[in-house]
Amino acid sequence: MQLGMIGLGRMGANMVRRLLKNGYDCAVFDMSAKAVAELVEEKAVGAASLSEFAKSLTKPRAVWLMVPVGAVDKTIADLLPHLERGDVLIDGGNSYYIDDIRRAKELTSKGIHYVDVGTSGGVWGLERGYCMMIGGEADVVRSLDPIFATLAPGRGDIPRTLGRETRVEPPSKAICIAGRAAPAISSRWCITGSNTA
Repeated sequence: MQLGMIGLGRMGANMVRRLLKNGYDCAVFDMSAKAVAELVEEKAVGAASLSEFAKSLTKPRAVWLMVPVGAVDKTIADLLPHLERGDVLIDGGNSYYIDDIRRAKELTSKGIHYVDVGTSGGVWGLERGYCMMIGGEADVVRSLDPIFATLAPGRGDIPRTLGRETRVEPPSKAICIAGRAAPAISSRWCITGSNTA
């Protein structure tokens, strides 16, 4: 499976490293050529422009943005001419949900799927994994499940919450309907290893 990552700060770069270590193909772009070059040394495919970045991805593309909240709309506007119907755009920042609803509507009208994934994990995410609040069209989210599962930490050796020891669903995630981005949108919470499971 392949993922494109735009934004190679500490979290974005380490998310790419976690995926690369688990056999994924990753294409990367950042305003910092140095950040791109570092990941190219680790077997990512680097790009010097958004056009080159988009061309390096297999269609339908899955592009994950890990840019500051204030830069999301500009990044989407700059990237949009290089995307096509059926591509998936993932915002991994902690955007205000009203902005996610607006973006989902705008992109849906262009045939592009939008998934909002509030991501946390900081500098420890490479080793421990990332907690994600995932909202998007159910079938699109399901198609990205292998990526989310690779990035998520799972339960680890933390004991289950009392009263939940015998539950049969997988311990690494729980499903709930959230309806955040548009009607019939599902949201998934990947457990962080805390005892809130």
